Amino acid sequence: MQFQPTDEQKAFRETANRFATEKLAPTYQERASGHTFDRALIREMGALGLIGADLPEEFGGLGESSVTSGMIVEEIAYADFNASYVQLLGSLMGGMVAKHASRDIASEWVPKVVSGDAVIGLGLTEPRGGSDAANLILKAEKSGNGWRLNGEKTSMSFASQADAAVVFARTGDPNGGSRGVSAFFVDLNQDGIKRTHFDDIGTKPVGRGSVFFDDVFVLAENMMAEQDRAFGTIMAGFDYSRALIGLECLGAAQASVNETWAYVQEREAFGAPIVQYQGVSFPLAEAETQLTMMRQLCYYTLDLRDRGLPHTSEAAMCKWYLPKTACEILHQCLILHGHYGYTTDLPHHQRYNDVLGLQIGDGTAQIQKLVIAREKVGRMALQYDKKATGAQK
Repeated sequence: MQFQPTDEQKAFRETANRFATEKLAPTYQERASGHTFDRALIREMGALGLIGADLPEEFGGLGESSVTSGMIVEEIAYADFNASYVQLLGSLMGGMVAKHASRDIASEWVPKVVSGDAVIGLGLTEPRGGSDAANLILKAEKSGNGWRLNGEKTSMSFASQADAAVVFARTGDPNGGSRGVSAFFVDLNQDGIKRTHFDDIGTKPVGRGSVFFDDVFVLAENMMAEQDRAFGTIMAGFDYSRALIGLECLGAAQASVNETWAYVQEREAFGAPIVQYQGVSFPLAEAETQLTMMRQLCYYTLDLRDRGLPHTSEAAMCKWYLPKTACEILHQCLILHGHYGYTTDLPHHQRYNDVLGLQIGDGTAQIQKLVIAREKVGRMALQYDKKATGAQK
């Protein structure tokens, strides 16, 4: 096992750290109150090679490992949790398009993702679906040399900002579950598309919202993967994103832990720094232990992916355990700051609100535990005939 980064990986991490420290951290809370993300910052990250470093070189990527991309995500999230969504979607959606879209589409769009000139969203979740992600209503009906899309996608990251999206639609039997689902690459800047954003308590700049499709035409060559069989094929990419999500949450929690260590050494009570009291230092010691273990799990999962080995179970572990535990750590950091921690001056509450959404999005803890059980004992772990590998994005 490789526990230490290579010199090249250290260079990527240092670049990400420097950019995050100088450009992101000072204005994290200011940006967190808005509903859009600064495109100039996204392009700056792209120019530094900090978006989709793992994407194929033939499409403008750097061909780096999943582990390297994970290091970048962790460093960006340490400074600005919301900014790390750019890295997450860049790797996830850029990888989907590179692997499953036509060569013409991949050649046009993946380089834009890498450079920061385009954001590609995921149109999967629907209002009635939630965790039952294959239970789709949005229809794609044959029309001449293409398809017409009608319906709604919801809970989509960058819903009002994305330039394009991979949209899952029902092309087959309405009662067929994941069978009968196809995926289309859709340019979102065309007639018949309306978008909204939700007023969430966190991740506001990511702009989660709904996208409505009213007789939107897409060419036949915009279909990705196999007709009626796209769901299982493309959803395999979530084994990757779930590990990256873990590192997003970890980066935010580690930032608050480090800040809290500094605070408890400065703050005095009863004539001494409060760090000398076990009631203060022990929770932070526990947090450091949890963060170290969780970091190992995430990078182990990404290393399995780089080696072409199964990692579905490990990815599900990352997805349910890290958001939950990161929120617990962030809560403890807020409490240890006393009355001052309850103000909006400090970033702990913002990180908490931002991380909290990932206890829901991309698959709930219950779904991830079902995935782990299924990987351990097979489909007998699922007593009902549901495709319990759903995700919300």
